[in-house]
Amino acid sequence: MMVRNVLFTGKELFESEAEQAKYFAQFGKTLTVPKTWEDFHQIARYFNRPEQNLYGSIFACYPDGHNTVFDFALQLWTRGGTLVDKNGFIQINTQAAIDGLNFYRKIVNDTTAVHPKSGEFESVAAGIAFSQGEAAMMINWFGFAAMCEVDANSKVKGKVDVERLPSAPGKNSASLNVYWLYTIAKGSKNKAIAYDFLRYALTAEQDKQLTLEGGIGCRISTWKNEEINQIIPYYHKLEELHDVANMLPQKQNWAAIAAIIDQMVLQAINTDAATEELIQLAQHQINEIDK
Repeated sequence: MMVRNVLFTGKELFESEAEQAKYFAQFGKTLTVPKTWEDFHQIARYFNRPEQNLYGSIFACYPDGHNTVFDFALQLWTRGGTLVDKNGFIQINTQAAIDGLNFYRKIVNDTTAVHPKSGEFESVAAGIAFSQGEAAMMINWFGFAAMCEVDANSKVKGKVDVERLPSAPGKNSASLNVYWLYTIAKGSKNKAIAYDFLRYALTAEQDKQLTLEGGIGCRISTWKNEEINQIIPYYHKLEELHDVANMLPQKQNWAAIAAIIDQMVLQAINTDAATEELIQLAQHQINEIDK
């Protein structure tokens, strides 16, 4: 299991008295971790300082069939939308989807707010760039929080915090759960050995060690572990982040549906086509296979 799309922030930047004073003088309000997407965009612009190799935010927009799909889902969810209708069919032709895609295409193309290599970054490259102190904010897998603290090459150890994602005004935050499973193949000739390994790998101690090596533990005991939280002081927040976590639709043809959504988002980023037209086209293509 892994939680995607928590908000990473450069804690020292947000807590700096000098930055606080400068931000208040410029905008007339306190610099805090953004609760809305508009505040996120404004703060990203504020911290965007290319001459210091510091950018306001990082997105992972590499066309690999999932990064932009996840981002689209989160933009939709944090505006009160859903990916499925009451009958269980994929439905993205909604106002929440339009508003979310409009915002997403706007911010990722804003060179005054976003890391210039976001179009080349998949989630790992984005996480590494953040760990090198190249951005004030990032939306990415929680596992990169551990990497920022335990990786010897990290330049932001002790300077990071994680929070829930922003949302539209009056709407709830959201996150995304994705699960990887340990399984034994039906045709395995070594089922007993495989089962012994699974029992060993999934113990509380091994879950803890996985986290200390930069992975992400799945046990509540790991999330609350005192030693872990001394090293990664926000690790206990995983439990509360799950309170707003959603899952992608469990469909056999989800890969094909995700490919359509991915293409829609990429066209939104890279062309001037109207958002409504792109969504309607994608919905038509989805309807052809989601029956």
